[in-house]
Amino acid sequence: MSAKYHMVDIFTSEEARYEGFPLSDKVVAYIQSLKIAARCIVIRGVEGCYENGEISTQNILDISLNMPIQIKIILPSAQIDIVLPALEKMISEGIMTANEINIFCHKTQKRLIPRHLKVKDIMTFQPKVVQTDTPVSEVVNILLSSTFTGVPVVDKNNKPLGVISQGDLIYRAGMPVRLGILAEAGTENLNEVLSKLSAKNAKDIMSKPPVSIHEDKQLTEAVNIMLTKGLKRLPVINDQGKLTGILSRMDIFHTISSETPDWNAIRKQNILVGNLKLVSDIMRRDVHTVLNDAPVKEVLSIIDSNDIQRVAVVDKDGHFLGMISDRNLLSAFYDHRIGFWGYLTTKFILGEKERLNEDLKKHLNNKIASEVMKVNTITILESATIDEAIRLITGKKIKRLPVLDLNGKFKGMISRESLLRTGFLSS
Repeated sequence: MSAKYHMVDIFTSEEARYEGFPLSDKVVAYIQSLKIAARCIVIRGVEGCYENGEISTQNILDISLNMPIQIKIILPSAQIDIVLPALEKMISEGIMTANEINIFCHKTQKRLIPRHLKVKDIMTFQPKVVQTDTPVSEVVNILLSSTFTGVPVVDKNNKPLGVISQGDLIYRAGMPVRLGILAEAGTENLNEVLSKLSAKNAKDIMSKPPVSIHEDKQLTEAVNIMLTKGLKRLPVINDQGKLTGILSRMDIFHTISSETPDWNAIRKQNILVGNLKLVSDIMRRDVHTVLNDAPVKEVLSIIDSNDIQRVAVVDKDGHFLGMISDRNLLSAFYDHRIGFWGYLTTKFILGEKERLNEDLKKHLNNKIASEVMKVNTITILESATIDEAIRLITGKKIKRLPVLDLNGKFKGMISRESLLRTGFLSS
């Protein structure tokens, strides 16, 4: 290998402390927080002596305390000038050495989710909840004012009885459109929808029994349940069965973004990384596209007939230009909002589409995709790693990413679910 490495050795004792915690614990946590290609090991000796004349040995019970501790760290030499001063500040008792060493090979297996994490380490505490008798209209209002699209239903003892998702609201309560569209509908349309939804309570539409997980379970177990059951969120309970939090996919993605290292940077140090998946490995290729000069009526027909929320806009050579979602369309036809809202909602309210009024039909025919598409859309290259995609989705709070090649041609899409599923199964 061409990269240079150093071995750092710290000889200390069990009694050594930093900020009130065992020195070894703090050193391990510090090295892990750097997110670099470093390994750290703590070794507890069975016998030893110190400069002050003290002896520790397991042979005599009275002096079996304060055993010697050795902390060994192997790391790329490029980081040594940062690590040594930080470690020196932490050491109040001990000896530290640093020597350049020869590395024959360096291999590692990529994991997106560290195995030591428990559900309670990352869950959202004190989530919003509703009772069984909470009107559905109030449930919708709660979700419209939140960043999430589902809420637990609890009894008077705060024990989960069910969960209400956006799907429950649409297919069981009759909410005519998804929450993102409802938020753009305008006060009059929103009040009309809420009025019709108020006839039902949470107990009438919730999914039950709820699938929950104990707060002390490993995070990897929770992810496995979410993938197996097809869930976006999990209620979290304590020993008494009471709700203590909620675990969502975004909680998991935030953890991946904060806990995992920069795998691309590690690869550049000639380190062989196993289980490394790229965006091209997981993207969905059968994604609907339209040309930039396609009539909006055609775009609307594709979205409606395929029960999808968005289509990609490309030029005749396949270069990506932008995205069109049902939400973009509602905003684009602001002057015809009433007619367009009617088009979006009649299949839920009346069971079939009403004939478009002539004014709206003319407006649709006069517009083309390039006039209503969202430009400056966040994209990702097909050669990017999964964790890069997760960082982007987490940082920008988006659900799907268009995938491009190096020439800017549209290749497909990735979603939160595909990232979690493939990323978890490959780690």
